[in-house]
Amino acid sequence: MQNLMTARDGRKLDVILGGDSHSSIALVCHHGTPSDATIWNGWHEDALQHNLRLIAISRPGYAHSERKPGRSVSCVVSDVEDVLDELGIQKFLTIGWSGGGPHALACAEGLPKRCIAASILAGVGPHGEPDLDSMSDMGPENIEHKKIAIQGEEPLREWAKKNTNSWPTIADEELVNALGGLVPEIDVIALNEHGMSTVWASSIRRSLQNGIDGYIDDSLIFCKYWGFKPDDIVIPVTIWQGDLDLMVPFTHGEWLIKHIPHARSRLELGHGHISLIVDKKQEIIEDLLSHLN
Repeated sequence: MQNLMTARDGRKLDVILGGDSHSSIALVCHHGTPSDATIWNGWHEDALQHNLRLIAISRPGYAHSERKPGRSVSCVVSDVEDVLDELGIQKFLTIGWSGGGPHALACAEGLPKRCIAASILAGVGPHGEPDLDSMSDMGPENIEHKKIAIQGEEPLREWAKKNTNSWPTIADEELVNALGGLVPEIDVIALNEHGMSTVWASSIRRSLQNGIDGYIDDSLIFCKYWGFKPDDIVIPVTIWQGDLDLMVPFTHGEWLIKHIPHARSRLELGHGHISLIVDKKQEIIEDLLSHLN
């Protein structure tokens, strides 16, 4: 169910609700880059089965969420808090895939009295850390993109004009070719044989229907300080990462495990960026639910 809610600063937030509408505990899901809240529609039945209220918010600039210029990763905390307050929900579990990973971690750090546990799926690690080469083992398309993003908004917008103009109308069957060197064979299978091409392409189209500001801002915030330190997280966190991932390399997951106190390690051999969430979905859910006992 799609909703428009209002953040404390007056911005409209594009929110997808599902699962158990009577539950007092939410599963707050953070999408990747580029994408929007609808990519989590397929988790509705899982949330319903486990008596969780499914909440997914399109980040500012994506879909119908109004842009927040100059945002940092930590800005997501107040948006999540505002949605939870409007729905009358106090406690939540959180999950973040890819570019959503840092945002789930922000909620874990910023709302420790409300956030029970966090699950990070192929989550982006911070840029500029001395013990993390964020572009090592990354696919060529993402290396090019990140090198441009580091230069700032103007060069990034010029690059985006040439490289993303087909995304707002991308067809489901075009996604694999568009991803090029970012998808190992295991991810191609997940896209073509498990329906993820349709799910992600649809989400990309919707996320960019009002422009590319969300994608631009996401790209920029991953090149600067997140607004918090993962070392300060005190709630339970599980890090899931595939060793074949070419979008967010294995080293990102290893760094997060090293720097988040008491993080659970789920480094999955033989998995990529997409196959991870397809094949490990039930284990991911069960791991989160274990923190409710």
